[in-house]
Amino acid sequence: MPSIPLQQPEGSTQSAARPGVFLDRDGTIIHDAGYLRRVEDMELYPSAAQAIRLLNQSGRLVVVVTNQSGVARGILDEDAISSIHAALQADLEHQGARIDRFYYCPHLPNAPVASFSRECDCRKPNPGMVLAAARDLNIDLSRSYLIGDKPTDIETAHRAGCASVLVRTGYGAEAAEKQGDSQTRRRGDKETPAPDHIAEDLLDAVQWILSRP
Repeated sequence: MPSIPLQQPEGSTQSAARPGVFLDRDGTIIHDAGYLRRVEDMELYPSAAQAIRLLNQSGRLVVVVTNQSGVARGILDEDAISSIHAALQADLEHQGARIDRFYYCPHLPNAPVASFSRECDCRKPNPGMVLAAARDLNIDLSRSYLIGDKPTDIETAHRAGCASVLVRTGYGAEAAEKQGDSQTRRRGDKETPAPDHIAEDLLDAVQWILSRP
């Protein structure tokens, strides 16, 4: 479960645990381009930087947690992920926003690349990346949120003990339609929990979070 601490979070030396907001990457912050290989193909959603800037200003830690099984499939390598995350951070910083830490899971069971072919605790919906970030950055999960566009993101939040927001960008519109008014939905042969909120996009999700007590 590689993590990329592109800069030290402000206030990270304080002993008191802080709330955090965990963000899925593709379909939430940037357009889902399939297996994103090149920085040139990365495209932020128009209001993503504003949303992240609001979280920064609120004092919450902002952490990306993203499945990147393209590594295990042999489609891209870890250097490409590092380059994309560095470019994403630079683009956000140019707009006055920042990510405090990036975590990604490169694994996939029965994958072609043997060194990454495994069952792991970090591939969402497993909560490993969220739990690692909570340990590394002293995040209070009971006061934290996870925002994503897939049911696996919502299940990850549920397993980690934080609240969840489903955005309608990426695969989110389809997921929201399937969810309907139900408190659970089917994923394969399992029930998955409903999100605490459904938002139009990342900015809408952040504004809802910041409006809560």
